[in-house]
Amino acid sequence: MGIRDLVAAVALAGFAVALLVPGAPAAAQDWEPARLADGQPDIQGMWNNADANHTPLELPDELSGRDNFTQEELRELAKARYDATIKANETLREGDPGFYALYWFDWYWQQPEGGDWPALLTEPRSGKMPALTEQASDRAAYVREHLHDTYANMEGGDRCISRGVFGMMMPTAYNNGTLILQTPGYVVLHSEMIHNARIVPIDGGPHVDPDIGLWEGDPKGRWEGNTLVIESTNFKEVDNMRAPGGRTHQSPRRRIVERFTPVGPDTLRYSVTMDDPDVWTEPWTVTFPWRRDAEYQQYEYACHEGNYAVPNSLSGARAEEREAAAGRQGSR
Repeated sequence: MGIRDLVAAVALAGFAVALLVPGAPAAAQDWEPARLADGQPDIQGMWNNADANHTPLELPDELSGRDNFTQEELRELAKARYDATIKANETLREGDPGFYALYWFDWYWQQPEGGDWPALLTEPRSGKMPALTEQASDRAAYVREHLHDTYANMEGGDRCISRGVFGMMMPTAYNNGTLILQTPGYVVLHSEMIHNARIVPIDGGPHVDPDIGLWEGDPKGRWEGNTLVIESTNFKEVDNMRAPGGRTHQSPRRRIVERFTPVGPDTLRYSVTMDDPDVWTEPWTVTFPWRRDAEYQQYEYACHEGNYAVPNSLSGARAEEREAAAGRQGSR
C-alpha cells in the first residue's frame, strides 16, 4: 500500500474547468498550450482528479431532463455531496481507528469545487449507466457467488496484478495522482495505483496481433489538434475487473478511447469512452477534470507487501466449507 503524508492538505489549482459536455461552457478559444520541441502540446507534470470524487457517477434522478446548470448550482451540488459524506462519518473521533482511516481518503482533504456537469457520466444523455448484457450479468452473478472458490475469481486489483484502465484513471478514495511524461514518439502515464506506467506510442502504428491479450489493452496514441487521443484494444479476457459502478467481465472485444485536452494552464479535460458489446448494451462515456498538482508526491505502491487479502479470503472460505461439511455430518 502506498504511504503518503496525508496530514498536509493538498493545494489543488482552482482554474475554471471547461468540459465539453451537455450544458458546459466552451473552453477559452484564445488559449493555446505550450509545445515541446517535437510539436506535441506540453501536458507534462503531476495531475490529480481527486476533486471528481465529489461528483456522482450517474445523474441524480431529481436532475433528470435538464441540459444546463449554473456554476453556482454545480458548486452547491458538489458541496452537498461532500457534506453528506462528512456527516456520515461525524461520529468518528480522534483516537478511533476509523478516524485515522479517513486520512487515507482524498475526498476528506479535497474541498468541493464542482465541475461543469453534475455527473461523471456524460453519455448516454440519460445520465444512467447502460445495462449489462445478459451474458455479462450472468457472469458477474457467478463470480459473486463463487468469488473465493479460487484466486482466479478475485478482482485483478485485489490480486495486485492490475486495476485495469478504469481502476487507474477514475477518481477513487486515494492515490489519485498521475504523472504524465512525454518523449519524442511516446507519452507515459504513471499512476500511483499498483505503481503502474502505461507507455503509449504516438507513431500511428498498428495494434499488436489480435491473438495477444493484455490486462490493460494495447494503447496507441495520436494528437488531434491539442487533444491526445489514446485508443486501446487487445484486452485480455478477465472475469473480474474494476469498472465504474462495480466490477465486471472484461472481454477481448473491448475498445477504450481516452481523450486528454488541455483547457487551461492547470486543467486537463479527461474523457474515456467504453465500447464492450459483450459486457454493456451500448457504449458510454465519463468526463471530468484533472487539476495540475505540483505539490503531490507519488510513493511506491507496494501492493504485494503485506497483502493478506487473497490467502486470508481463500483460507477463510475453506474453513467455512469444512464447518458446513462437519455440520452436515453431525446432523445425520
